Amino acid sequence: MRTWLMQRVALLIVLAVVPVGAAFANAAAGTVTINASSHLGTKILVSSNGVTLYHYMQEKKGVIKCTGACAKLWPPLLASTKLQAGPGVTAAKLGTIKRSDGSLQVTYNGLALYRHASDKKAGQTNGQGVDGQWFAVTTAGAVTKATSSPQVTGAPSGGATPGGTTTLPQVTCNPAVVVTDPSDPCYNTSH
Repeated sequence: MRTWLMQRVALLIVLAVVPVGAAFANAAAGTVTINASSHLGTKILVSSNGVTLYHYMQEKKGVIKCTGACAKLWPPLLASTKLQAGPGVTAAKLGTIKRSDGSLQVTYNGLALYRHASDKKAGQTNGQGVDGQWFAVTTAGAVTKATSSPQVTGAPSGGATPGGTTTLPQVTCNPAVVVTDPSDPCYNTSH
């Protein structure tokens, strides 16, 4: 009888803990966290995994122009349920805007936020200055036109701009900077 009672109590404890754990997992999965980083020599916004966030200068507050092919090259940062400001980010500046497909895109100080398809890991700023229209967003809520090495002045090969044009990349590499990442267009092969 005692063993049967202990099994029932253990089962009740497991049944009580599982929904609580699932609730925390779902809340975390639905949270979009915006952090700050100094990749361009100034404090810029990055996603929770450190990917740089950009704004398209043709978009005025409350208007989304990057859709279709543009949104494939420049994936919008979408909000599922909750926005969270990381250290150095002002929570009151976080918001959302409804896209034409009904999804909610994250904004900061009214600026719609995007990632760049070629930024694969934290610290990359390959989208900075592309077509003179795409710039990282600062923690102050403005865009920065600071440049990084390499300076990308065109969309990646096969990339689309909102107008549907395709441009090839034009990369200017700083010879004084040693680049050790083989996927970087300025990778120094003389290692």
